[in-house]
This record gives sequence, structure tokens and C-alpha cells, in this order.
Amino acid sequence: MQKNNKIGYVDKEGKLVIPLEYTEGLTFNEGFAAVRKDGKWLFIDSTGKAITAAVYDDAMSFEGGLAAVSKNGLYGYINTKGETVIAYQFPNARNFSEGLAPATNAKGFWGFIDTKGNWAIKAQYDFADNFAAGEAKVMKGEKSFYIDKNNKQLHE
Repeated sequence: MQKNNKIGYVDKEGKLVIPLEYTEGLTFNEGFAAVRKDGKWLFIDSTGKAITAAVYDDAMSFEGGLAAVSKNGLYGYINTKGETVIAYQFPNARNFSEGLAPATNAKGFWGFIDTKGNWAIKAQYDFADNFAAGEAKVMKGEKSFYIDKNNKQLHE
């Protein structure tokens, strides 16, 4: 729910359960939502209780128990307890899907990391999208195509 440029959350009956105190908010996923207050992101549970402090420059929804967050210009990943599980080391990153997440290296190339933060597919693409149904769209130069989790080109 939004009113006077503030966001809160309502239950299925439309009753306000989380007060209108945030400037931005993502949809609840896996029981948590990323919300922005005073320019920084934090995570709340379905009762509105904060599970992290408002310390993130950017935040994405939880997927598979992990959420991509950024601090000081680098992305890392936290778990649903708010603990950092993959260090802040990626200039850009997206959420996990099917066990892999697109992320960039220091040179700006995209690849895919596993849930431990290791490169499963080394950073070599100009862009990489999330995996869906076992394939992900990537771009190299002007060419865009789909790869599988073994980095094998499937189709354009």
C-alpha cells in the first residue's frame, strides 16, 4: 500500500499490518521483503520486524534463501538471518535461480557464481540473465544466445 509517498504492507483482507514508513519496497518473497528507508535498504519479515539494519545501497528479493545486496559499490549475498554468506566482491550481481547467479568481475564481464561465491561459469560475457528451465540468455558483443549450466551454447 502506498500513501503520501510512503509504502506499507496490507494483509489479504486489506488491513494495514506494516506501517506506511518506507520510501520503497519489494514484494515479499520467502517470507521477507526488502524495503528502503532514509536512502538505505533493509529486510523485514511478514510482521514488519527488521531482520537487518538499514545498511544496503541496493537489495534484491530472497531466492533460494539468499538475497543479493550491495554496500560501498560491491554486491554480496546474505541469508534469511541477515548474515553475509558471500562476501561483497562483485561490481554487479543478480539473484540466484536454479543454483547460479549472474555476477560481474572487476573488468565488468558477466559470468555465473554458485551459492558459495565461486565462478561456475567464468566471467566472459557482456551481459548475462538468470537461468530459467536450464538455460540463460547471454550476450557477447552484438551476439546474443542461450547457454546451459555447462556454458554450452544452445541456440540463439
